[in-house]
Amino acid sequence: MGKIGKEIAGQVISFIGLVGVAVTCGIPMWRVTSFIGANIVTGQIVWDGLWMNCVMQSTGQMQCRLNESVMRLTPDLQAARALVIISLVFGFIGFLITFIGAKCTSCLKRDSSKAKVVIIGGCLIILAAILILIPVCWSSAITIADFQNPLTLETQRREIGASIYIGWAAALLLLVGGIILTTSCPPQKPTYGYPGYTPAPMYPYAGPVPNPATYGPVYAPPPSRPYSGTGTYVPNKPYAVPGTYTPARY
Repeated sequence: MGKIGKEIAGQVISFIGLVGVAVTCGIPMWRVTSFIGANIVTGQIVWDGLWMNCVMQSTGQMQCRLNESVMRLTPDLQAARALVIISLVFGFIGFLITFIGAKCTSCLKRDSSKAKVVIIGGCLIILAAILILIPVCWSSAITIADFQNPLTLETQRREIGASIYIGWAAALLLLVGGIILTTSCPPQKPTYGYPGYTPAPMYPYAGPVPNPATYGPVYAPPPSRPYSGTGTYVPNKPYAVPGTYTPARY
């Protein structure tokens, strides 16, 4: 249950991060230019985004214009277009892959295969976090440098918009979600005898098997003669004394 809970938590955090990346890509608030003249009636706010620029007057009227040409954008925003879209694609693919390898699904049978698929999805989500973090940091650095530049006119100084802050939060959530998914269920070899692991394989008992060995006759030594207990070593059968030898004449 603990591994399933970590997977669900990682998926939820990653989904929130993906929503943040989509919001960062959509809303035109990467740079905000605030100019208020001597008369408050002439005040206006300019929003610069990846896809459109908007101007809001102090009267509440707003006008937006699509950026039809990419070359009109600054280099950081041109790179941000590509990196944010790639981040969305990688994050969405990784998010879908984690559902295939989740323990609560039956798409894959082996636990080791599920763990590897979840790790791949988590790596893609971490890559998506890095891809969204690069343009956000790049754009914020250029915005701060232009704002502190003394040669920049007062009416053209820009500040960091809400999209930058949302992008930082989305990158953090994607990193946390990807790390949780990659460490939730590492693949392990099956270990027998411990709780939580697969039991040892059982082999069926086929019953007693007849012994094919052949047996031959056993030769034993003859029984020894029992001890009489008489205390003498004279043989039972007496032998006659040979007669005297008489030499013959030659």
